[in-house]
Formats: sequence, C-alpha cells, structure tokens
Amino acid sequence: MLPIRRDIRFDLPADRIKDWHEQGPQVTHFFNALSLLFPSGERFFMDSVRHYRKRITDPQLTAEVQGFIGQEAMHSREHVQYNELMEAAGLPARTLDRRLAWFLDLLKKWLPASFNLSVTLALEHYTAILADLLLRDPSRLGDSLPGYTHVWTWHALEETEHKAVSFDVWNQVVEPGLGRYLLRCGSMLVTTVVFWLVVFDFHVRLLIADRHAPHFLRGFWRVIVFLYGPRGVFPSIARQWLDYFRPGFHPWQHDNRTHLERIDGLVAAIEAGTSR
Repeated sequence: MLPIRRDIRFDLPADRIKDWHEQGPQVTHFFNALSLLFPSGERFFMDSVRHYRKRITDPQLTAEVQGFIGQEAMHSREHVQYNELMEAAGLPARTLDRRLAWFLDLLKKWLPASFNLSVTLALEHYTAILADLLLRDPSRLGDSLPGYTHVWTWHALEETEHKAVSFDVWNQVVEPGLGRYLLRCGSMLVTTVVFWLVVFDFHVRLLIADRHAPHFLRGFWRVIVFLYGPRGVFPSIARQWLDYFRPGFHPWQHDNRTHLERIDGLVAAIEAGTSR
C-alpha cells in the first residue's frame, strides 16, 4: 500500500466552525478538539519516523515513508487552516496548540527515539481505528456541512492508506523480542491515558469558550451518547484497540482497504466544490 501525497484545499465556511456537525455545537467541538491535535501531532509523527529513515533498507518501505511524510504534511497544513477558523471565531485554538507542541517537544528532547516511535505507532493505531469507524458508519458525520465532512473523510481515507507505515518501520529498526513487545504495549497504555485526557481537556475548553451555544445541556447529552452510548465511539473501537496487544499484531490484519475505492470520487467532489 503506497501512500500518495494529495495536495488538496477545502472550502470550510468560517461562520459554521462552531456548528457544522448535524448533531450541533457540542459534537462539533469534539471533532474540533481532535483537529487541534493534528498540526503538532502530525509533525511529531513525521519526526519520529524520519529519525530512522537512514536505517530503512527496503526500497518499498522507503517509498512508503516518503508518501507517509507527504500525507502527514498535508494533514498538518489543512488542519492549521481549519484551526485558524476556530481562533478567528474566539476559540482558544492557538493557545491549545502551543500547549500540545510544548509537551511533544519535551518528548522529542528528553525521551529515546524508540519510545517516541512507539508513541507514534499507538497514535497511528488510534487514528486508523477512528478513521475506520467514520468510514464504515456514515451516520458518524450524517448530514453535516459538506466542506467539513470532506476534510474529515479525506483525512480518514489517507490515515487508512498509510496506517501500517510507522509499524513497518518499527519492525525493521527495533530489535525483535520481548522488550520490543513490552515497549509497544506499554506505550499504548500510556498514550491512551494521555491522548484521551488531552482530547477531553481541549473539548471542555472549547465548550466553555462557546458556552452560549444554543441548547447547551441538551447538546452535552448528545455528546455523551455519541461517545459512550451502545453505538458510541468508545464501544465501537474497543475490540480493535485490544487487538493491538496481540504479540503478532499488524495493522493490515484488519483489512479495510475497500474504503480506499472512495478516494478518487471524494477528490473530484472536493475539487469541484473548491473551484466554484
């Protein structure tokens, strides 16, 4: 699976940044909180993989790494633009981004490169299973505003396309054995706690900044159902999260590449929308 760098721009109506999801502002801000993670997070992923670039001997994997870095660079760029719409609307996007960048810079400065790569593996698994949920269940975005639906669908498709690249780098550059397995699994446990604490913190801060949104309490209940209900995000990704802890796990054991058949049609729809 060779990731392809696609230079795409999105038409995101600025006046709807606080309320583009069909379920209202509170669910909108859950997605917005995730968007705030991407500019700094994608740079962390690129740096973690790029650190080992010279040790990769497989030409195919070298090409995949190049595609991975190209895609992540595009994701970072587009989510910077997305997040600037939040800042312009009075939401603390830049402040939260700076806080996350500071934390990730500490990891890069003080922790071993192998640990940072293992964190990248864990977060790439999260993006892959969240992307799969969004792609296999259209109700997750439903009848939301097209521009924002496009950016999230595009991101999900490309995360699916390159979901195994950092894992394959890991398998090539880190010595196999019990230590590698324990580091991979231990990093996932730590990353899970930190990742969701950061998402929760960012989500709450966006909600506080937009506390005058209509039907605030009703919308908050919608978020609880969206995340924790019987068909919520967390119950829906639990099994795939647990799969990560199997000793022989590989991301493509969950073969969902059929989603990628949608890419060309989506790109055409995006380009048609932005050309108008």
